[in-house]
Amino acid sequence: MIVEMKRFLLVCLAAGRKEVLSSLREAGCAHLDKTPASSEEFRTAEARLSGAARAIRILQDAAAGKPPFAGSGETELDDETAKARTPDLTRLRGADFAAAVLQAEATRSELARGIARLEARIATYEPFGSFSPAAAAELEKKGFKTVLASAPLSADASAVKADVAQELSRDARFAYYALVNPQLPLPAGFETVRMPPEPLDAMKSRLEIARSSLEDATASLAAEAGRKDEIAALEPGLRDAADFAAAEESLGRRESLAWISGWVPYDAVPALRERAAEGAWGLLVRDARPGENPPTLVRPPKAFRAVAALFSALGIAPAYSESDVSVPFFAYFTIFFAMLVGDAGYGALALLLTLAAKMKLGAKFPRPWLVLLCVFCTATVAWGALTNTWFGAQIPGLSGPVARWLDSGPGGQDAEFKHIMLLCFSLGASHLILARLWNAVCVFPDRTFLAQCGWAGIVFFMYWLTCSIVGIFSGVPRPVLWLMCASVACVFLFTLRKSELKTRGIELGMLPLNIMSALGDVISYVRLFAVGLASVKVAQNFNSMALDLDIPPWAKILPAALILLIGHGLNFMMAGLSILVHAVRLNTLEFSNHKGITWSGYAYGPFRKH
Repeated sequence: MIVEMKRFLLVCLAAGRKEVLSSLREAGCAHLDKTPASSEEFRTAEARLSGAARAIRILQDAAAGKPPFAGSGETELDDETAKARTPDLTRLRGADFAAAVLQAEATRSELARGIARLEARIATYEPFGSFSPAAAAELEKKGFKTVLASAPLSADASAVKADVAQELSRDARFAYYALVNPQLPLPAGFETVRMPPEPLDAMKSRLEIARSSLEDATASLAAEAGRKDEIAALEPGLRDAADFAAAEESLGRRESLAWISGWVPYDAVPALRERAAEGAWGLLVRDARPGENPPTLVRPPKAFRAVAALFSALGIAPAYSESDVSVPFFAYFTIFFAMLVGDAGYGALALLLTLAAKMKLGAKFPRPWLVLLCVFCTATVAWGALTNTWFGAQIPGLSGPVARWLDSGPGGQDAEFKHIMLLCFSLGASHLILARLWNAVCVFPDRTFLAQCGWAGIVFFMYWLTCSIVGIFSGVPRPVLWLMCASVACVFLFTLRKSELKTRGIELGMLPLNIMSALGDVISYVRLFAVGLASVKVAQNFNSMALDLDIPPWAKILPAALILLIGHGLNFMMAGLSILVHAVRLNTLEFSNHKGITWSGYAYGPFRKH
């Protein structure tokens, strides 16, 4: 069910606003109306929160040997910068440790930028050899100006007019010169190079020091990577501080009073009233008014409550005025999951990985996701066992009547897979008819319930028509045709009232297109067969590649194992992707369009501690 929400307005003394917010947070039931926060306190809390998350990534990257992010700035690598050292991280704890990690990464980034700049400078001057720029400056004072220049090998060096023109080195493309008192401009192809600020040896020495400092900083971070959980433990408190600052900024204030509004579930109103009485707050609670948009709190039956975690992960929520579709969503999503994966081996592997993750993480593994994954994986194993599909192979002797029925169809071998398509279309029709009959029950006894019953009849006709098109049925019987005619009449006559014809009459004009859309919706469920079959065929092809290698048996073991591991690994990941694309779509688009679920709501998020 979608829980009824009550609107509340709370008034308190401005001087006691922090105590009021603390009490509300402790209650954990009020969804506050928050304004965009920009206070200094909020920005500080947000910076600390993002800094903690960044510190964790820094430790992980350092442990993985990833280089620091150098950025786009330029750093002059002087002696002090090159010798930069990170603080002793082993002595620090908590927030100080997180801040020191950020500082260490800033040092690494500065060193990386300086090293890149110094390496480029060394690459520029190395062809000219090591000399003293100070000595060149002294010679210039005495009338002997030294100029460094480079030119392509094809350039005519004899065209240079200078007291001395000495070639210092050359590579595959260029020659490098030292010119004394040259006549400027130089001939075509020659380019002057500015005199270096210091000797080449000094630059190389500083580069080695900086590289050593960078290695030390990286090693220091990598050594403390195991303490990332210590920083992660700070995040809930930092998030609480940011939320509290945002809530405080959302308070309205005037003179000595402060107030805040929001929403609270109907069954939490007594607890809120009790706190208001204890704290001497002013509290007004009322029903939601037309035009208001309360948050949506979905509270499914206990056996289906885990599906709320799936809604949260997908970032979807029905609007407050819509229906709670948790039960059919969970039930059909489980079936779609099993059929799209289609392999008992994959289902068993996913179940084992889930249980292993639960054993490793313990209480940190969210219980709703444990329930969801166990149900989905068990359903996949059951479906794979019924179809006798185990990592793309069929085990002789395990093909029961269900597997034989699904692999055939009316007409013998020429009609292969007709029964599995029949199952897909039947699932689709039941899914969509359920949506329409549910609508009919919700609006009964209003006469529009006949229009919803009519749509259920149209879907049933489209189901029969689809099965006839692909050869499952021999045709559409006369009673189904009469049902279609009666259903269209019900939709045309009872969708709108006379008073609505002027404002919504276009809906009747769109009726032919909507009827054809119903045909497309039923056909859309064939994806369960197509995607599941594709997954099985891919697995079978990888099995064939591994087993049919034209090499001696003793040499097959390693390449065959690699082919199976890589092939089934890719297919396993693609199966997961197909669930996100197809299983979610059939519930949130085809079914939801017929049920009238727009998923335009926003989730109930009470102000509470993390």
